[in-house]
Amino acid sequence: MRLKYYVLLHILLSAFAANSQDFKLGRVSIEELQQQKHPLEPSAPAAILNKAGYTYFVVNSGIWTMVTEVEMRIKIYNKSGVEYATHELGYLSESKKMSVNYSNAATYNLVDGKVNKTSVNKEGKFKEELNEKVSIKKITFPDVKDGSVIEFKYTIRTPFIFSFRDWYFQYEIPVNNMSYKVAIPSCFVYQRYIKGYIKDVKASEPKMVLGKTIYNDVTVTYTATDIKPVKEEPFIDNIDNYRAAIAYELEYIRYEGEPEKHFSSTWGDVAKEIYKDDDFGKELGRTGYFKDDLDALLAGINTVTEKTNAIFLYVQKRMMWNEDSRYYCDKGVKEAYQEKTGNSAEINFILIAMLRSAGIDANPVLVSTRDNGISLYPGMSGFNYVVAAAEIGGKTVLLDATSKYNCPGILPERALNWYGTLIRENGTYKEIDLKPEKKSLEAATLSAVVDDKGNITGRVRSQYTNQSALNYREEHSSEKSINRIAEIERKYNNLLVSDFLLKETSNLSEPVIEDYSFTYNNAAEIIGDRMYLNPLLFMTAQENPLKQEKREYPVSFVYPKLYKNIFIITLPDGYEIESLPKSVAIAMEEGIGDMAYSIAAKDNVVQVAMQLNINYSLVSQLYYDTIRNFYKNVIEKQNEKIVLKRI
Repeated sequence: MRLKYYVLLHILLSAFAANSQDFKLGRVSIEELQQQKHPLEPSAPAAILNKAGYTYFVVNSGIWTMVTEVEMRIKIYNKSGVEYATHELGYLSESKKMSVNYSNAATYNLVDGKVNKTSVNKEGKFKEELNEKVSIKKITFPDVKDGSVIEFKYTIRTPFIFSFRDWYFQYEIPVNNMSYKVAIPSCFVYQRYIKGYIKDVKASEPKMVLGKTIYNDVTVTYTATDIKPVKEEPFIDNIDNYRAAIAYELEYIRYEGEPEKHFSSTWGDVAKEIYKDDDFGKELGRTGYFKDDLDALLAGINTVTEKTNAIFLYVQKRMMWNEDSRYYCDKGVKEAYQEKTGNSAEINFILIAMLRSAGIDANPVLVSTRDNGISLYPGMSGFNYVVAAAEIGGKTVLLDATSKYNCPGILPERALNWYGTLIRENGTYKEIDLKPEKKSLEAATLSAVVDDKGNITGRVRSQYTNQSALNYREEHSSEKSINRIAEIERKYNNLLVSDFLLKETSNLSEPVIEDYSFTYNNAAEIIGDRMYLNPLLFMTAQENPLKQEKREYPVSFVYPKLYKNIFIITLPDGYEIESLPKSVAIAMEEGIGDMAYSIAAKDNVVQVAMQLNINYSLVSQLYYDTIRNFYKNVIEKQNEKIVLKRI
C-alpha cells in the first residue's frame, strides 16, 4: 500500500467575529509594558500583540496598483527577543512603480512609571541591494531592552497584481490578535489558497462595498486571536510549507463589455511558459560551443549508459557551481562554459545540451529546492532550480552536475523536494517524483575488547552508500582527517580516535569507507561484583528525537535509509554472563520501517546485530504516533544492558 502524505490545506472559516481590541498605533499601554512574560507561552522571547493588514487597489490612467498596509505591535520579553527589533522586506527594485516604505516606527519603554517613546530616525532605516533586480528595505529600532514594545507600519505598492504577497498567520512567536482585510475590485476574480491549520481563524462573509476605484469592491476580513507559534521539529523538510498562510492569485479579469481574460494556470502551463523564455529554451538550444570537446569525449564510447556517465562526469569536473539556484540563465551557457562557472541552470543546461547532442533523450526538470519550499499555487516563483532527466533503458535517470560528489541517479539533498516538472521541447510535460528510490546504507562493523575496569578498545569500519555517501563527501571530503576525528570524538563523548583511514575512490557510485581505532574509557558501570555493559557501546541512541505529543506536519526522512550495525565484543576475564537483552523484531504499520535486534554469546564473546529500515522519504502526520512509539521502543531496546557477574 502506498502511503499518502499531505500538506494540510485546511482552515476553519466561520462567521466573522470582530477583533476584541481596538488596535491603533501610538496607544501603547502601561499594562503592555509591564508584562514580563506571555500568559499562554511563558517561554516566548517576544510576541506579536497586534498585526493588522489591509490590501486594496487603486487605478490611475488605466494602470492598476495593489497597495498593502500593515500595522504591527511587538512585545520584547528578553534578550532572545531582540532579533524582532529588526524588520525587513524584499522587493523588486528594478520596477520604478514598486515601493516599500516604513512609517510610525517607535520603541516604547516604561520610565519612572510613564510610557516613554523613542522614534526611529533616518539612521535606523536602510536599503540593501541584493542584486540589480532585488533590494531590501530594513528598519532597526533604538533603545530596545527587556520589556520594550515596538510598533511600526509598512506600505507596499506594486503594479504586479497577479498574486498577493503571502499573508502569514503564524510566526515563531505567539500572536495575540491578527486581522487582514482584502478589498478586491469586482472586475478581478482571484483564486484563494490556504495552507496550515489554525482552527480559530475566522473570515467574514464576502460583501460588496463602494471601492476606491470606479468598481465596487468585494471585501473579506480574516481575524484570529491567541495563535500559537509554529515550532521547528525533527524530521521537517521546510517549516514554511506548514506555516498557516493565505494567498491570492488572479484567475481572470472581466471588464464590462469585454470578454473575460483568464490567467490562472496549471504547473504544466507555467512550465511551458518558462520554456518559451529566451534565458531558458533558447539557451538550451545552443550547442556549437562544446562540439569539439564532445566529439573527443565520446570517441570509442557506444552505449547510452556509458555516454551519459562520461558526459555527466565531464560537466561535473569542468564546471564550478556559484551556489546560485536558478531555473534560467544569467550570463548564458556559452560564457558559463568558457569561464567554467555558472548557476544551477547554466550548468545543467550544458549537461542537457551535450546529452541531446549525443543522441540521448534528455530534458530539464523544474524544481523548488527544500529551502524554497512548496508553492501554494502554480506560478513562476514556485520553481527556483533545474536538474536534468535522461531516458536510459526505459527509465528516467535524474542528474545534477552542480555537486562535485554525486553520480547519475543521485540528487543533492537540496533538490529532494517532493515533485518536479519535466518539460520537453514540444511543450509536453510530466510530473517527476524527486524522492529517491534507492535506499541509502549506513553500516558499521565494530570489534572491541572490554577490560576488567570497564574500559574498551577496538576498531570500527563504517560504510556509506548512495545519498548517505553524497552527504558524507559534501561534508567531509575537503576536511583534513584531524577535523573528522574531532567530529567523531565530539559526537561520541569520552571516545578517543586513532589510526583514522578514509577510503574514497574516483568512482562516486562506490561507497565511502572510514576505518579507525578507538579507546572508550569508563564505558561499563561496575557495581559490586557486577558489570553493566551496553552492547551497542557508544553508538547507543539516548533519547527519542520525537518529543512532541502531537504533530501537525508530515514526517520527512529525506530519503529511504538502512542502518546496519554488527558488534563483536570480547568480555573481560574473570566475569561470566548473568543476563543478555532479548532478541526482538519491531515493525511499523504500512511498512513504514522496522528494526531487527539479535544478540548471542559464545564463551566470552558477544555478537550483536541491529538493522533499522526506513522505507519512505515522507510520511503523513497521521502516522506520527506510530513513528514516535517505534523510536521509543528502539531506544529502550538499545539501552538494555548486558549484565556480567564476577566469577
